Amino acid sequence: MNAEISQKENLLYRTLLALVLIGLAAAVRIAPHPWNFTPVGAMALFSGAVLKDRRLAFAFPLVALFAGDLFVGFYKLSVMLIVYASFLLSVLIGLWLRDRRTIARISLATLFGAIQFFLVTNFAAWQFLGGYPLNASGLLACYIAAIPLFWNTLTGDALYATLLFGGYALAERYLPALEASRQRASTD
Repeated sequence: MNAEISQKENLLYRTLLALVLIGLAAAVRIAPHPWNFTPVGAMALFSGAVLKDRRLAFAFPLVALFAGDLFVGFYKLSVMLIVYASFLLSVLIGLWLRDRRTIARISLATLFGAIQFFLVTNFAAWQFLGGYPLNASGLLACYIAAIPLFWNTLTGDALYATLLFGGYALAERYLPALEASRQRASTD
């Protein structure tokens, strides 16, 4: 006889699974990889989409990002803060996915996350790193030079979003303790 899992237990198991997946993604960030081909953008989207506690959804990716920076190195503080803020925007995009995750919406959110990261962080690089003149042509040159990095960001985000959201969906489907509460409620 199957014991009925309470809503609190279900939420706990779902949160723990999400945190483990986010932690694994954060660990992958410190492994050697091509520039911008990391799981961080997907991790931020995933966090916003699946963690019910908004404070945790915003805090955990920042903690994971900071922990990764301890290994890969820090950079200019003004740029670093903008990069972190950009990932918080990805958490917000993930919040939009909450309770309505489909392959199309996850794909769209992944694309929007990569685009906003490209626009925000390259603007910061242009503004604060001094590699380009601070005028419209300098900004355009900065964005053009970063196009290869955009493709790495988008490809990395797409791969890791597939692994995170797909792994979570499989766990929801095959582990009774993680069964979505709305599905259980409809069978009561």
